[in-house]
Amino acid sequence: MELITTGYAGTMESNDIMITVEPSDQDGVQVELTSSVYQQFGKQIIAVIRETVASYGVENALITAVDKGALDCTVRARVSTALMRSAKRSDYTWEVRQDV
Repeated sequence: MELITTGYAGTMESNDIMITVEPSDQDGVQVELTSSVYQQFGKQIIAVIRETVASYGVENALITAVDKGALDCTVRARVSTALMRSAKRSDYTWEVRQDV
């Protein structure tokens, strides 16, 4: 997926996460995370962000995340939405996970 512009998703409300996705000239995906629960869950939040970005085939991006206690499913949804908005795409592929 090619990122075209800056994409946003989420809110600053409790139990949510604000995600900003920007195209990047640097190699790789850079993740900047601010979270009130960084010490306990920072590594997990970053892992979920990276896994979601990788599942869309994005190789170069700057991801800024401001977490307010979001669950993994919320993080995935916000990152997916921000990526689609950044790529200016609307061909969503929704799925129901059977392993949950």
